[in-house]
Amino acid sequence: MTSEDLATAHRSWDANWTRPEERTRWLQPDPMVQKLVPMLLGRGFSRVVDVGCGLGRHAQYLAGQGFSCVGIDASESGLEFARSQAAAAGVSVEYRQGSFYALPFADRSFDALIAWNVIYHGNREVAQRAADEFTRVLVPRGLYIGTMLSKRNAGFGIGREVSQDTFVVDDATNDHIHPHLYVNSRDLLQLHSGFEVLTLEDVEQAPGHHHWQYTFERL
Repeated sequence: MTSEDLATAHRSWDANWTRPEERTRWLQPDPMVQKLVPMLLGRGFSRVVDVGCGLGRHAQYLAGQGFSCVGIDASESGLEFARSQAAAAGVSVEYRQGSFYALPFADRSFDALIAWNVIYHGNREVAQRAADEFTRVLVPRGLYIGTMLSKRNAGFGIGREVSQDTFVVDDATNDHIHPHLYVNSRDLLQLHSGFEVLTLEDVEQAPGHHHWQYTFERL
């Protein structure tokens, strides 16, 4: 299977973002992203890209804090809502449609990158392509805040294994009808060999939903 065959979860999210009850869950920035602000200021950083930005909650928040922000996502319905939200808030964010594993940006374009609940939507090859892209578009010592599904997650091993540690649940009513990759800490660090670990924690985002949450620094 190709990356295009595996990184297909945006099809579910494109439908989800049209429903107000689904959007409500994804409007507030995560506290970990909010804590990024003093780190960016302390390093004199200003350029941030939100990869897989969804409704733009993180890009818009950081733009409101004075940073120059770009959001990229494969879902046009999510981007349409994000643009309307930014306009209503009076903040400037550049939103572009595109893939998280093939970024349309020049080398060293950004000081910081956010990929929140994004790069596990595929298999290990897809995630590696994304991590390599993140290394490419960040400046040296640039910051990367992200998450990946943990093998402690209740979904690990459920459904068909379409690639190593990558599962599809054929009768799911959510985005798990599309491939999801699960990793342990060794897997995670191997994928991100171009980065130094600043923080790394296995967090239960919701009951049974364990995710690795991390802050990496580009080497």
